[in-house]
Amino acid sequence: MIIWINGPFGAGKTTAAELLTPALPGSLFFDPEYVGCLVRDIVPPAPSGDFQDLPVWRSLTVATAVELATAYDTDLVVPMTVVRRDYLDEIFNGLRAAGQQILHFFLTVDEDVLRRRIREQVLAPAAPERDDEVREWRLAQVSRCLAAQARMPEDTVFLDSGLLSPHDVAHRMNELVSAR
Repeated sequence: MIIWINGPFGAGKTTAAELLTPALPGSLFFDPEYVGCLVRDIVPPAPSGDFQDLPVWRSLTVATAVELATAYDTDLVVPMTVVRRDYLDEIFNGLRAAGQQILHFFLTVDEDVLRRRIREQVLAPAAPERDDEVREWRLAQVSRCLAAQARMPEDTVFLDSGLLSPHDVAHRMNELVSAR
């Protein structure tokens, strides 16, 4: 099973995934951001600057997830913001075509809480200028990411990471994964 944790930047996806993975014996943590870094180093950038706009990122994300889940015969926990519904459908359709079951979570959070979290995050402690750049980019994405909630697939499980602690979010995810 692919446990995809979606939501705005700063909603707590990676934290939830880091807490959930050890609770699911044998599961693997897979961050498609690594695929994006690889692609960014090899091919010309998308005009938008966002590697998600590169079809090769989406196809490699599917191929990598399928290969990991198949080769290790295990569940994958995948924290990744994908707010364009067409991209999400492309990825999920590719995973399903390869025989993978998907449990899709979307972390919701109040806008003020989200903006505060992003402002307080330290993402690149060794490179303050890069940290500022990433923070500004994430803040610029807040409205787009929050609006995406309304366009998520109907089987999406929504969890409010502003009201629930990271441990409670991971616990609720674990309950739902275990029930399948």
